[in-house]
Amino acid sequence: MTAASSSFSLQGKRGLIIGLANEHSIAYGCAAMIRQLGAKTVLSCVNAKAYQYVAPLATALESTLVVCDVEQDGSLEALVDVAVQELGELDFVIHSIAWAPLEDLHGRVIDSSSTGFLRAMNVSCHSFARLAKLSEPHLSKNASIMTMTYLGADEAVAHYGIMGPVKAALESTVRYLATELGPNGTRVHAISPGPVPTRAASGLQDFDALMQKAITRSPLGRLVTLDEIGRLAAFLISDASSGMTGQTLYVDGGYHIVN
Repeated sequence: MTAASSSFSLQGKRGLIIGLANEHSIAYGCAAMIRQLGAKTVLSCVNAKAYQYVAPLATALESTLVVCDVEQDGSLEALVDVAVQELGELDFVIHSIAWAPLEDLHGRVIDSSSTGFLRAMNVSCHSFARLAKLSEPHLSKNASIMTMTYLGADEAVAHYGIMGPVKAALESTVRYLATELGPNGTRVHAISPGPVPTRAASGLQDFDALMQKAITRSPLGRLVTLDEIGRLAAFLISDASSGMTGQTLYVDGGYHIVN
């Protein structure tokens, strides 16, 4: 991670980040940047197998790591309980998980199974609403909640499959949560990065071609970095973004503006 600007600080901020998979995951990029800027975090990974690989990352970030499979009853509740015990109030919550069965992800949307579609929606979208509800009693004034989306929510992106409709629902959920939690001072956003080589993205067909297209066509002519995604998350946590809520913010080198 590159050195953060000394003029920007999250000192004293505390929060929860779910979805740590490895050092290439967006959740890790956010966690590393936010920790570098002074915040304290509790992190989660999906299962015991992932835990053994990411525990050293959490240790290096001086963060508690908890196993949380959102498909398991009580798992999100237990995670939030640990976060509150460790941190007290929560100034931010970052939801960075997405999943769909490969047979549904790799097929046409019209051919997707009901079971696969519902599981993708539960893991990738409804878990965000559940996490927000569980966190709500513990949020500080002007807290920030955010999730990760992708351009395929707004456009039909080749091979993105059922994740397109799922991410569209996620972005709509952001707008409704922003409306519902706004009176409490809580801000809610979606971050939309360009393609980055994460484990989750590797499940998409022809992902290398998608990355190359982003490099070729984006105004900046390159992929974005985890640092850049983390800095956007840090801005949304900070008081500098206190007048913003309900938005999808792109960090994709400008690719979303190109037809």
